[in-house]
Amino acid sequence: MKFRLKNRTPLELSLTPMIDVVFLLLIFFMVTTTFSKESMIKIQLPQAEGVARAPEKQLVLTINQAGQYFLDDKAVGSEKPEQLTQALAEISNKQRPLLINADARAPIQAAISVLDIAAKQGFKNITFATQKD
Repeated sequence: MKFRLKNRTPLELSLTPMIDVVFLLLIFFMVTTTFSKESMIKIQLPQAEGVARAPEKQLVLTINQAGQYFLDDKAVGSEKPEQLTQALAEISNKQRPLLINADARAPIQAAISVLDIAAKQGFKNITFATQKD
């Protein structure tokens, strides 16, 4: 007895449904994942190794360890931000570069206040003075 072999078509597996399922799983995990920040990050601050440049007629604002402000070696009056706002408002040329020379042990709030006040008064070129280690 001779059986006839039927021409069988080769099986084809379609990968499209499997790819769809993988993409749906990927989207599901991306949507349901929560990202949290580390609350305590240990960092080491970088040291500045820039080239020293002396622009013409820069305005030097110094913050000492106690948080007192000095504008071109003249005391502003007190460590209150209102006094500094008044002193910076009296300066007519806002295009002069403002160099903030802050003590390393000065409160960070004093430096942030200086940046905020100077920006509100219209100073555009504000830099911090650093030193090489």
